[in-house]
Amino acid sequence: MNNVHLETFIRIVEAGSFNKAAEELYITPTAIIKQMNLLENDVGAQLFERTHRGLRLTKAGESFYTDAKYIVSYCREAVRRAQNAMKENTSLIRIGTSPMTPAQLLTDLWPKIHENCSDISFQLVPFENTPENAREILKNLGQNIDVVTGVFDDTLLEFRGCAGLEISKEPLCCAVSIYHPLAAKDKLTVTDLYDEDLLMIHRGWSGFVDKLRDEITENHTRINIIDFDFYDINIFNRCEMEKNVLLVIKSWNCVHPMLKVIPVEWDHSIPFGVLYSKEPSDTVKRFLEAVKEVT
Repeated sequence: MNNVHLETFIRIVEAGSFNKAAEELYITPTAIIKQMNLLENDVGAQLFERTHRGLRLTKAGESFYTDAKYIVSYCREAVRRAQNAMKENTSLIRIGTSPMTPAQLLTDLWPKIHENCSDISFQLVPFENTPENAREILKNLGQNIDVVTGVFDDTLLEFRGCAGLEISKEPLCCAVSIYHPLAAKDKLTVTDLYDEDLLMIHRGWSGFVDKLRDEITENHTRINIIDFDFYDINIFNRCEMEKNVLLVIKSWNCVHPMLKVIPVEWDHSIPFGVLYSKEPSDTVKRFLEAVKEVT
């Protein structure tokens, strides 16, 4: 499969038409269509549909678009890694960052870390929060991204095939729309959640969340638990639009400007720290030791 074809495919989707994409790429619409015919032959599926309203992705096209963006980004990062490998006497830590895996903790600690490892530099690598990205990035830590910060437990580490360095236990909080009646409070009690729809990630994602779920199910039946599959911007949008309550941690308070994160009077938290490869490089090992020392 040709990377040029993938980049052209992405450009078409984002431009909304073959003609507009052709203008942006300075090639003819005929050349664009030929590339897409070759791509569809390689994939073995129809990616676009022409309608009276214009160009539309098929279900296969929607799925392929998500993966194509990751593949192109991954390839570009591979080139950067090769270029970095050519630089002598340079140790680089690539920190993945997204709304749900913010790099703020490590950037705040960086001055102290740098005192212990003055030769190490860092690079922020942004990525989109999707189930596909989460799976591929965590499984391949040490390739295009060295570390990410986030919540985890033993189940997640085993499932994703990575390791974790716990830095803190983050209290489980609730997020609500700034227009929700609960937004007037600076701290919630469990009974404040009675008769509310509480969005909780599905059972099995974390034993720490499951423990809270069991307590609510057994002792607080007036709280209506609604399952969801993945933490991304869509679930934060849903919380705001439907005026639900969303289970979150404090460091996600900047994910959505129209949501307020409020602590709850319960004894439930989840480990938060650095996720890294089970076989980290020497540079990552030194970095992790420095993180331990400063935390």
